Amino acid sequence: MNEDLLLWRWSTSVQVTSLVMITVFFCVLGRNIRTAALRWWVRAWLFNLAALAITSLFWFVRPPVWVMHVVVAPIYMGAKTTFVLFLIQGAWVMLRPGRPLIAPRRLYAGLAAYALAASLVPSVNMIGVVQHTAMGALLIAAGVFLLVRFDVALIWLAIGFLIRGTLGFAEAGAYALSLAGPGSVAPGLARAAGIVSSAASSFDSTAEWVLALGCVLAVSEWVQRELLQTNVELLGAQEDLRTLADRDTLTGLANRRSLREILRMAQPAGATLIFFDLDGFKQINDLHGHQAGDDTLRRFAAALREAFRPADAFVRYGGDEFLVVAKGLDSASVNGRVEAMRDRLRRAAKEGPPIGFSAGVAPLPAGGNPDAALNLADEAMYEDKRARGAVGGAASRAGA
Repeated sequence: MNEDLLLWRWSTSVQVTSLVMITVFFCVLGRNIRTAALRWWVRAWLFNLAALAITSLFWFVRPPVWVMHVVVAPIYMGAKTTFVLFLIQGAWVMLRPGRPLIAPRRLYAGLAAYALAASLVPSVNMIGVVQHTAMGALLIAAGVFLLVRFDVALIWLAIGFLIRGTLGFAEAGAYALSLAGPGSVAPGLARAAGIVSSAASSFDSTAEWVLALGCVLAVSEWVQRELLQTNVELLGAQEDLRTLADRDTLTGLANRRSLREILRMAQPAGATLIFFDLDGFKQINDLHGHQAGDDTLRRFAAALREAFRPADAFVRYGGDEFLVVAKGLDSASVNGRVEAMRDRLRRAAKEGPPIGFSAGVAPLPAGGNPDAALNLADEAMYEDKRARGAVGGAASRAGA
């Protein structure tokens, strides 16, 4: 039996086995990881398997020439070109998600026209020249483009494109030499062309494994990036939820839930606690309505921010009670800020019902007990309220 034929059969058997394994693997992978790029690649390998199947069937069955023109050539050339373009389309979608290189309708129409035109190719060797030249040009162009873009996820796929594209040109050259007339090609060159043609399937298998590796590594990198992005989004969402949980929605101040953490952070260096309670808040709600009461709370929260420093912690302790945790403020500074706040609220009486408040101050010593300091501030506030008869505008005993 002819050595070239034996080599071709062995080479084809290797490629069939290899390609079936690759295709099954990508079908399974595509069911577990659903990405636009992988969908293109799964279909690409299926079309590549179809091209190899029709080729093997043709060489084993040896149908009439008209079958080759009407059936085999269109299916083979259409499927093989679809394989290449779908691989490239998948790589492009990975680079630019949601923006295919070629619109699907145009892609399918172009492939159909190309497959129909394949029936006009006069011989098997000419089919080899045309098809492998087209594949070589497309794959090398895509490989160079991916290398220029230099996306780490697609480097191995770019290398696979370049290897398979180079093999495509080599195989096209071998088929072209076979078209030359007897004696027009040197014996050594003709022999080399015969070996390339016969062993092409083995070479193709090697290149296809590199392509498959490139696709898998690209998907793996994509999965890692998605996991990283998801993790960042989850951390952001967690932070947002923590902020919502620790923030009073009416005033925008921290709520009582966050107070424990605020005091824990202030404890090592110490701080001053200023406890506030609005005077006559129930009467504001009863006389002016709950909307006016809400506005009063918002106005008071704004006054706190204006009177104290941005670095101080502002807490709506509950209802009409507020707390400021201020680091590095002495009693005189606290008293001055509280009185300035009274004056500001008095001058802003036109904005709504007048706001009076009682205030109590207690120090939180460095390393001291936050609960004890909070109780002292609360007691000082009630002393101030009793001393003033809960009438806004009287002198505060904050700092007493």
